[in-house]
Amino acid sequence: MTTGVLNPSHYPARRAATVVQHYLNTRYGSPYRWIFLSKVHSGSAEDMAEMRKYQLELTMQEMISNVSGQCSAELLFPGGEGQSAPQVQASCEGLLQSNPTAQEEAFYQQHRASNNMVSGSNIPDSYGHMEPSMKPFWHLGGVASSCIMLRESNESTLYNMAQVANFTQLETEKDQLRFNYHVLLHEMISQEIIHWKLLVTWSPEQGVKVLQTELQPKCHDCEAPPNTTN
Repeated sequence: MTTGVLNPSHYPARRAATVVQHYLNTRYGSPYRWIFLSKVHSGSAEDMAEMRKYQLELTMQEMISNVSGQCSAELLFPGGEGQSAPQVQASCEGLLQSNPTAQEEAFYQQHRASNNMVSGSNIPDSYGHMEPSMKPFWHLGGVASSCIMLRESNESTLYNMAQVANFTQLETEKDQLRFNYHVLLHEMISQEIIHWKLLVTWSPEQGVKVLQTELQPKCHDCEAPPNTTN
């Protein structure tokens, strides 16, 4: 593994930066807030006792509002045989908003009070298309997937969510919207498509929580679906 100053355009820096993206989504994401890596400006890597430290300067972009912000991040990848999630600390300027938006409140009230449980599948479809009404559920699936991708990431992986295979709304409990999700994650180094089932809750006050995860059997014939960040 490279140590010292990293080339911002090369995989080691971008892999680490994508882990920061997943970390920010787990903390700040919602059906109307989905953060993506825009650019790596600089980075360095340092070997430490039984771990490896990355320091990064980044631009992150919130895709729905199109707002960008400068971020500084430090990552620690544990060494040794047993894999554990990387440790991340990050601070950003002009990007991280903790107060619920009017869109989030409206979405929450609409689906908390509805007697018609919403569901969807193949988001996006084989042509990369999704209905506008499905976009908040695509975003929510992406944010929830970041919880898995953060946990599973190491220095040899690069994850994104390829598709929401399906989702189903469940009855609201304790003022939390609840959903079952089946998501397809694309590990871009191995080109493997990995299926996960998730039990997800969300409210404007509590944010996105992933209560249960279940790794699905490998699909050897699966190809990566079209990917979109709209």
